Amino acid sequence: MSSQSTAINSQSPGLKTYFKTPEGRYKLQYEKAHPAAVLHYSHGKAVSQLTVAYLKEKPTNQPLATPSTPSSSGVRSAAARLLGAGNGSRALSFVGGNGTSRTVSGSSRIGGSLGVPTGSGNSQAVANYDGKGTYLIFNSADTLFISDLNSQDKDPIKSIHFSNSNPVCHAFDSDAKDGHDLLIGLHTGDVYSVSLRQQLQDPGRKLLAAQHYNKDGTTSNSKCTCIAWVPESEGTFVVGHADGNIYIYEKNKDGTADSSFPAIKDQAQFTVTHARSSKSNPIARWHVCQGSINSLSFSSDGASLAAVGRDGYLRVFDFAKEQLKFGGKSYYGALLCCTWSSDGKYILTGGEDDLVQVWSTEDRKVVAWGEGHNSWVSGVAFDSYWSAPNSEGAGDNVMYRFGSVGQDTQLLLWDLAMDEIVVPLRCCPPGGSPTFGSGSHSAHWDNVYPVGSLQPAPSTRDVPKISPLVAHCAHADPLSGLMFTGESIVTISREGHIKIWTRPEHGESNPSGSSEASATACGARDRHAAASTKTSGSSLKQPSSVLFS
Repeated sequence: MSSQSTAINSQSPGLKTYFKTPEGRYKLQYEKAHPAAVLHYSHGKAVSQLTVAYLKEKPTNQPLATPSTPSSSGVRSAAARLLGAGNGSRALSFVGGNGTSRTVSGSSRIGGSLGVPTGSGNSQAVANYDGKGTYLIFNSADTLFISDLNSQDKDPIKSIHFSNSNPVCHAFDSDAKDGHDLLIGLHTGDVYSVSLRQQLQDPGRKLLAAQHYNKDGTTSNSKCTCIAWVPESEGTFVVGHADGNIYIYEKNKDGTADSSFPAIKDQAQFTVTHARSSKSNPIARWHVCQGSINSLSFSSDGASLAAVGRDGYLRVFDFAKEQLKFGGKSYYGALLCCTWSSDGKYILTGGEDDLVQVWSTEDRKVVAWGEGHNSWVSGVAFDSYWSAPNSEGAGDNVMYRFGSVGQDTQLLLWDLAMDEIVVPLRCCPPGGSPTFGSGSHSAHWDNVYPVGSLQPAPSTRDVPKISPLVAHCAHADPLSGLMFTGESIVTISREGHIKIWTRPEHGESNPSGSSEASATACGARDRHAAASTKTSGSSLKQPSSVLFS
């Protein structure tokens, strides 16, 4: 094992620094984490979430990024640069409509060029810092961190501290027109939009030139749980809250008009309410469910929005028409995460039933379920950069690679070829034998559910079961998310510890006869997962065995 791998593994003793797939080894390249000394008093526990930001080259002659519509928060940010912030200085104070104040300050250390270690001594070059590259944005406690994905430096290059709340969700738009490309949702319900490049350029100790929405909870004092830009839109974004509401915003609106909404009459009914004034921001409220909205995800064209929540339902909406297209229930408990395939044909969900479910948007129902995790599934993602080895001659048989992570500390990879789904095992009369006959299909498998309906969870015997291709104990702590990039898989733990797993080198084959010992930390879990992948009545054609690392 190399000295770099040894150093990395010292942070997670007992865990292996690679895992094997049919196309080769994924290797742990390096890790990212927040310096413990930066964390301040935590205002309520917040799970670390991960955003990968692809910052494009700065257009020539582009002025310093500012909000399209001047806002009081932006003016106060500019004033704070003159007044100073931090210990012994006058802090930046945001005063909301209810007269209470909220302070935002920050601490940062800006690094140098991409791909090399950075240090605090490089901060003199910040003014000319272009910022082009790929960044990891993650939250921990009351601080938002920004790390350079391509740097070996473990520490973040910038940290922003929120003194009266915790950042809990964030989203990045690489195609933002006016520079404000980063959204941040707080535990208090407040939302900010900022320019990522401007945060990287600024050596100061605060959130710079931020546009502030839902100031001090004027529209909703419910916790932000998830946030997303609307693809192919001019600065529209949505925010999910713990009270079951989704608010739609336009980032270029100042929102000075009345932004309150009437009381919800029926908590169990999906309702859409538009703002009273065309100058209001947010512009609309969707009341979706009684419990928390746990995750939001848009199709790549922005036409459809998927939402999962505390009540265990996936709901898919026509975003422009503001209508429910279809929805379905988990097998048990809440759904915690969801994501779309790049072609918009399938949606993944995961949650408290320890399962991964695959939903067909065309058939409006679950078409496969995956068993392999031993605890709640906290993150799912399609690998849009992966292609099957023989994909050129596959015709209409498209194979998907996706990943999932859970509170069992495991990273699972799955392969899914939809035309290989075996007809589900059919129920049989007492004394009879179950068959795979084509003349007695189950109602779930044959029926296309009507538009706008919420479906109960079908019997697991009526839906094909899939098994993971790879099961790898990736972290020592429970995981909260994963992302795929062109060169790697990025995983993050609930405590804000990030690992970057590089893809196999081009043409590398899967090594055989490796003598490296398996980690003991996940031995029991792996044996349990292996037992769970035995063939069941409903199944998908899978590799003969799961690869455990």
